[in-house]
Parts: sequence; structure tokens; C-alpha cells
Amino acid sequence: MEVSEKEEISVEDEAVDKNIFKNCSKIAFYRRQKQQLSKKSTYQALLDSVTTGKDSTRFQIINEATKVPLLAEVFGIEGNIFRFKINEETPLKPRYEVPDVITSKPRTVRLTSCSGDTGNLILADEKGDLKCHITANPFKVDLVSKEEVVMSINSLGQLYFEHLQIPLEQRATREKENASIDTSQKNQEDLGLWEEKFGKFVDVKLNGPASVGLDFSLHGFEHLYGIPQHAESHQLKNTGGEDAYRLYNLDVYGYEIHNKMGIYGSVPYLLAHKLGRTLGIFWLNSSETLVEINTEPAVKMGPVDAKQKSKSRTDVHWMSESGIIDIFLLTGPTPFDVFKQYSSLTENG
Repeated sequence: MEVSEKEEISVEDEAVDKNIFKNCSKIAFYRRQKQQLSKKSTYQALLDSVTTGKDSTRFQIINEATKVPLLAEVFGIEGNIFRFKINEETPLKPRYEVPDVITSKPRTVRLTSCSGDTGNLILADEKGDLKCHITANPFKVDLVSKEEVVMSINSLGQLYFEHLQIPLEQRATREKENASIDTSQKNQEDLGLWEEKFGKFVDVKLNGPASVGLDFSLHGFEHLYGIPQHAESHQLKNTGGEDAYRLYNLDVYGYEIHNKMGIYGSVPYLLAHKLGRTLGIFWLNSSETLVEINTEPAVKMGPVDAKQKSKSRTDVHWMSESGIIDIFLLTGPTPFDVFKQYSSLTENG
């Protein structure tokens, strides 16, 4: 008697159809940022524009190519938190800022300006244990804890900010084009400058593209966690040449495991951990966001001293479709401290 063959059942039969969701190659703001960043345009902080208010320190940042100014603000917040915002100095209209997530106005602490070298600004908290070292040209921010640089912002030069523009039909009446647009690209549909298509959906951008991006280098860190709502391993993996982690409000049935695509909500909160220090980055932006991760582990330098190693580092590149750059740097130093810092911002009571 022959044994009947059993019908093979594959979980892939019920897996989501990837064609109905975007990957990086189909996301216009990702392609634009990658293309522009390859040209190595740099930003410079204008430290002669620094003003100090009750809650924050402000200064201008300017792109060397476009000469359009941005406004940067640095806040010290109770509980060892720094807040860093970048917006257009004079936007065509108010850019979207996320309401309701920060449950009450954070209680700020005054940051004092310490003496720095020419081309540098140093801001310190009341105790002096935490400092922001701001380098003017090229623009960079180092977060220093007890004389150790634990995080650098824009050290890879990936700051990116698209300025709002007047609608196309009104542009003909202007004597010259807005300085923030690359006129050689404005008719390229592939870049999705004014209109972006995906399947049957058409996204018309009345004021043009408005994406933002920024990089963070975490010194001595190899272990990253967070940005949940992905069916991936607990420890975040390098993205490499693959798709970035996508943060987008979805409801995906039959999702694949070990995949970086978003499956439910968007929680732009990332943790980094090493012996003796835990950090958190809270990227307050509700638009579609992509996160690239690249870890360079510590490597032994040579046979002379077996213990001698180059310092490990993890680079994190955040890119969002619109809004402003609004980040909270949770400096720990312990895991409990980071969780307390995050909950102080996002929980009532």
C-alpha cells in the first residue's frame, strides 16, 4: 500500500505581499537624501548669532551651498536630558511639530556658556558633568560626560533639511527661484519633489519636499535596542546595503519574521548600551521615518599589547519625510535612569 504524500504547507503562503508596501528604493525622500549627501554639502554654525534665553540657547546654522539659514535650539531639561531642535528660521508656513506626546512642558535647567576655542561653543549643565561642545565649521555637536565624548551629532555630515517652497503655479510670478531647490532636478519625477506616486496613490506636495535627516555617532557602543514594532531580533542589526528600519503607522497581517519593515505603530525611541553607560535617543517626529544603523566593533590594534583595541562605534542615521528635527538625548547613565527620563517626558503624573 502506497503512503499518500502529505500536502506541504508553507508559512510563506500567508506572508504579506511586499509589493503593497514601500521599501527604501520606492521612498522618494530616501533617494533624495542619499543623492544629496553624496555631494558632501556641509553646514556651518554661525556662533556670532548665539542668543541665550530663559529656556534655551539659540544660534543659526547655514548650508554652504544654499545659504538658507536654519535655527538651532539647545535645551537643558531636568533629569540629565538635552533637547535639540532644528527648524527653518523663517518658514513659508509653520512646519508640523508633534503635539500630545510630551505630556507636559519639560522643566528646563539653565545651560551656562563655558569658554571655548575660536569656532567652538561649550554649554554645560548646572553641575558641569554634562556638556555640549558645538563646533562651528563643519557643524558638529559632541555630548561630553565627565570629559568623555559619548555621542556626536552630525559628525558624518548627514544633516539634511528641505525648505518649504511656494507652489509651482505661483513660482512663475517670482523673479528668481527659491535658493533651496536644485533646479537641475526639479523636473525629475523619480525624486518626487512635487508629486509622488505609489500604485494607485498620488501624494501631491503643494509646498514641495520637506524631509529632514541627521546622524548620531555613539562612541564605544555596539549594542542597540528599541525602535519597536518590527519582527526582528531584540538587538538591532546593521542595515548595511539592506532596507533601513521603517517607522510607519501600519497594520500588517502575516508579516515576516527577521524583517525590518514596520508592522504596527511608530515608536522613534532607541537605546544604546555598553558597560557603565546607557543612552537613549528620542526622535520626536510622527511622519514616515527610516533608521539606518552601522556598527564598527572594537578591533585589536596589534600584537604589542593584546588588550589595546580601537574604540567601537555605532552610527545611526535618522531620516523623516517632513516636520522638524526635534530630539531628546537621554544621557542615563544607567538603564533605570534612561527609562525614568523617557517616562518623565511621555507619561502623565
